[in-house]
Amino acid sequence: MRRGDYISDEAVVKRANEAVRIELEKKRALDIPVVVYDSETQTIYHENTDGSRVEIGKRMWKERYSERIAKKA
Repeated sequence: MRRGDYISDEAVVKRANEAVRIELEKKRALDIPVVVYDSETQTIYHENTDGSRVEIGKRMWKERYSERIAKKA
């Protein structure tokens, strides 16, 4: 395939975001809890369709993978 035959990066991002939005709507319609990550508190939640949240975990690492590997080497 030639480079001109590929879709742009913006189109890929738009399609991915739309796929996530559709999946979230489907889970809400089926009354299935959605897993949500809060980047401010670095906590993982199950969010129910009524808006309530149940904490299921915290972020395990505070740095990037490449930073952890560099420390070991």
